[in-house]
Amino acid sequence: MPTMVSSLKDQQQLEAAFEQFNAVSGQLIDAYRQLEVQVNVLNAQLDEANSQLRKQRDENAELAERLASLLKMLPAGVVELSPDGRVIAENLAAESLISGCYIGESWEAVLERLLTQEADGSFALEAGGESRRLTLQYQDLPASGGRIVLIHDVTRLHQLNSELAQQQKLASMGSMAAALAHQLRTPLASAMLYTANLKQDIPRPEDRARFVDKSLARMRALEGLIQNMLGFVRGQVSSLEKAPLEPLLEDVCAVLAPQCHDKGVFFDCNLPADSAITVLIDRKALQGALINLLENALQFASPGGRVGLAVASDGADVVFCVEDDGRG
Repeated sequence: MPTMVSSLKDQQQLEAAFEQFNAVSGQLIDAYRQLEVQVNVLNAQLDEANSQLRKQRDENAELAERLASLLKMLPAGVVELSPDGRVIAENLAAESLISGCYIGESWEAVLERLLTQEADGSFALEAGGESRRLTLQYQDLPASGGRIVLIHDVTRLHQLNSELAQQQKLASMGSMAAALAHQLRTPLASAMLYTANLKQDIPRPEDRARFVDKSLARMRALEGLIQNMLGFVRGQVSSLEKAPLEPLLEDVCAVLAPQCHDKGVFFDCNLPADSAITVLIDRKALQGALINLLENALQFASPGGRVGLAVASDGADVVFCVEDDGRG
């Protein structure tokens, strides 16, 4: 009897153990299935990531190829330098502009051998019987520690600037010639008037001598104007001197009086009461300025009109006043 009870108990324990085993097996199967699902999800995500990486790699390769093609086709020269200043790469434009490929060489040595820096910051290159003007721009590459050099051909721009400077110089020379002709006209006209008077019958020798002196004075004025212009061309600085005012004003009046008489215009020259006034002036420049002002006034004066020069002094300053009754 005890034996049968023991067998029954063992059977129950085995059944319980088997049921527990089945339960654990079911749990393991469920866990495996969940793990399998997760593995499938991860595999799908990995495949997607790999696909994205392959796509990105292909796009990067395509972009790199496009950039390389663009770099080769750029009209500007591009040179890449290593951190120690050696040429790593250069595009076709750079090879053409600096006449060769210098990969592996020191960039500073290449510059010293090929280029000459000009005063305007550009570089002159003489190669194959051809002269070029280049500009260089540098850009640091923080990631690699190197630099990029951009090379631009400004030969045509330099030629245009040179032509423009030449045109401006010619224009300045034309303006200078016009100004010189204007300055020479007045004393020349006066000299011609005085010389024409010598052709007339002048009975008194002192009158004839006076016309000769005035004509010579105008000739000397012409010479002075020419010397002033030559001094300007040579860059000479005008000099100031302390001189009496009366002789200068007399010369101005002597120049304008014949022209006003010839045009039928009354010339009113009011000299200061104090004939001993001295001023610090550039005599020739001041005389030329006064004559130009009076000539302009005479140009717009009508026959029978008036042109006047008045001079006043308060002891410290001298004021010159040119007046006319013409239009404008």
